[in-house]
Amino acid sequence: MEYFLVLSVGLLAGILSGVIGTGSSMLLMPVLVMSFGPKQAVPIMAIAAIMGNLGKVFAWWREIDWRACAAYCSTAVPGAALGVRTLLALPPHAVELALGVFFIAMVPTRRWLARRALKFSLFHLALIGGVVGFLTGIVVSTGPITVPVFMSYGLVKGAFLATEAAGSLAVYGVKVAVFQHFGALPASVVLSGLITGSALMIGSFAARYIVMRMSARTFRLIVDSLMLSSGLSLLWAAGR
Repeated sequence: MEYFLVLSVGLLAGILSGVIGTGSSMLLMPVLVMSFGPKQAVPIMAIAAIMGNLGKVFAWWREIDWRACAAYCSTAVPGAALGVRTLLALPPHAVELALGVFFIAMVPTRRWLARRALKFSLFHLALIGGVVGFLTGIVVSTGPITVPVFMSYGLVKGAFLATEAAGSLAVYGVKVAVFQHFGALPASVVLSGLITGSALMIGSFAARYIVMRMSARTFRLIVDSLMLSSGLSLLWAAGR
């Protein structure tokens, strides 16, 4: 029953993430914690995130902006490694509070940038990548941060989904490697991660047909709604 629940929620999470680029961890983490415990849920989600992002990369392979991906990964990958190493040294409620405020603030910020036709360059992606990578090493996911970053570079729909997923693959790969280094990836965790990730991959492919029929304006509205809900949920968690 536990795996059936994980697979069912994982499929829905894969479709959500495949449509807007993020959101899988918000749906899956409560189920993973309930099924496997909090200590195992984080590495399981990291493995599943790799498979989910692989699904998006395969689905939109031809639309990846490799220059943007390389600029982002140049600093995001070492940032993620540093973030995992300092994970236990930071108060979790402070991180949740800061991220919650950031997510909510990004909604008007993204719209402000769009109205003024301001776009991020490759240099901006490299500059921001280190910060985002570091935060990704600390928390389960920072998808709502990478969404406005890559969209401000000018990517939407398939190009955004593929490029963001390719960058996240490198970041989560480093995160899993660090977990392995500290002995946090026993065979049972790897198996659970692969099972969970398979549902995310299937959902990512199914989402392709939804995105292809969606207008760019609708896509941006859905992204804004997710960032707002993510920010509010993190503020609520920090205030408990």
